[in-house]
Amino acid sequence: MDFDQLVTFMEVAKLGSFSRAGQKVFRSQSAVSAQIRQLEQEYGDRLLDRSGKDVSLTPAGRVLFAYAERLLQMKDESLLAVADQGSAPRGTLVIGANEATCLYVLPDVFAKYSHLYPGVQISIYRNFSYKIIEKLENGSIDVGIVTLPVKSPSLKSYPIFRDQLMLMVSPQNALAQHEVVPISEIAKQPLLLPKTGFSRRVMDKLFRPYAGKLQVRMELPSVGMIKSFVAAGLGVSLISASFARDQVLAGRVKLIPIKDEELWRELGLAYRRDRTLTRATTTFISTVRQLAASK
Repeated sequence: MDFDQLVTFMEVAKLGSFSRAGQKVFRSQSAVSAQIRQLEQEYGDRLLDRSGKDVSLTPAGRVLFAYAERLLQMKDESLLAVADQGSAPRGTLVIGANEATCLYVLPDVFAKYSHLYPGVQISIYRNFSYKIIEKLENGSIDVGIVTLPVKSPSLKSYPIFRDQLMLMVSPQNALAQHEVVPISEIAKQPLLLPKTGFSRRVMDKLFRPYAGKLQVRMELPSVGMIKSFVAAGLGVSLISASFARDQVLAGRVKLIPIKDEELWRELGLAYRRDRTLTRATTTFISTVRQLAASK
């Protein structure tokens, strides 16, 4: 068995055709058939069922297909890891983070890293933390910026950023004159809620005692929309302070601490414990941790 045979086998299984697989791997149909026969002889079992023009995996073939995926992935990782030694980081680094983190927390990190390592291309996978964790676990992305704690045993994480959740109001709102505001007063205001995410879970918990009296004006899909609508006086919301920094400086909104509540959102850097990390990944992790320690 060699990797070339495995690639051909996987293409036949994916495409359900010897001829189409041959076109994909630039081999004649007879050469593809010969490679499959060699694999079947080596494993001592039929790997593919051939019924007319249709080709499908046998039970033994399904087992080999799963191992072949892992073997080819490890081959790619090993080639990259070996080529990566003793040279400047290069290649593509796939980072997972939610939209707000990309917009309001990571630009300085990306600017620093790109200045230090211009040979690395950054690709962003944007989604919620639980989706990023799934992608980290299956090896689809290299590193993730997620809300802590991370409960997956296959991942290692480091805290890198801590942000306070505060009440956000327009300057014209009567609450804007307060130094602190209790939850009971916030509950009397028209509320703008994020549809999902960490802030939504916190707000659901805080406002549960007032559920019968709440005025939920809107549920919105993005931090940007929530900020714009709060600035327009349509309601109030809770937000991570760093996400509203520009609007506060521009005088469009005001942030107020919540009385008797210490609400913090902590972000962490996460990656697979058992994965061989490329130099692009290790240098990114190092850069993020250094920047976090300097703040």
